[in-house]
Amino acid sequence: MPVTSTLDTSAQKVTGEALQGAVSDLLDLSLVGKQMHWNVTGKNFRSLHLQLDEVVAFARTYADTCAERAVAIGVTPQGRAGDVASGSGLPEAKSGWVSDSEVVTYMISCYDALADRFRQRIEATEEPDPVTQDLFISITAELEKMRWMFQAENAV
Repeated sequence: MPVTSTLDTSAQKVTGEALQGAVSDLLDLSLVGKQMHWNVTGKNFRSLHLQLDEVVAFARTYADTCAERAVAIGVTPQGRAGDVASGSGLPEAKSGWVSDSEVVTYMISCYDALADRFRQRIEATEEPDPVTQDLFISITAELEKMRWMFQAENAV
């Protein structure tokens, strides 16, 4: 028996699409976080290596929260590699060794893309589902905080 929703069909569709996009973006963030974690080099290796673990933990936690919210409104989330690849709005991560400064620049670009996409989701879910909107607001606040943390790495 499928899970039903307390939302009407239209609200469920809009909210489900926003949640699926969030799941894809956050799962991709966890993957690129690990890619950078494994391949970072340079004088700031240790601090970035640890900071990237925090990125991965955050992304996995909130991907799960968004997926569970989707299920709660009767939408089946998709987290397979192909779904994530086709649904993510993150810039492609460089392969191979990546200097500490390149990692910082790349992560800032990821957070810029994510903040924009999550702000669009905040707007899209305002009317159909304020509960999901609240979740997106919380995630966006954390994304912007994490962006600041990386941006401070480049401060002179």
